[in-house]
Amino acid sequence: MKTFEVSFRYQDRKNGSEGSAIKLDASSLPGAIAKATREFVKGLDRKQRFDMNKNGLEIKAVCVNSGSAAKEGGGMIEPAG
Repeated sequence: MKTFEVSFRYQDRKNGSEGSAIKLDASSLPGAIAKATREFVKGLDRKQRFDMNKNGLEIKAVCVNSGSAAKEGGGMIEPAG
């Protein structure tokens, strides 16, 4: 299992830019994003979900090695191929 840090940002109607970061273990990048997104959306109320859907959700994911520094190249994950 790899450790990923997934951060979210969206525009809230009252507070402007809102967001959070979630660190979790997953076997792949798509799995980490899916798990983190479900967890993030569960914590929002109805109006926040509406704002997120209307204005868009920005997602950033970074692979973090457990117990050591991030992978070479700043830790950013690039698509294979």
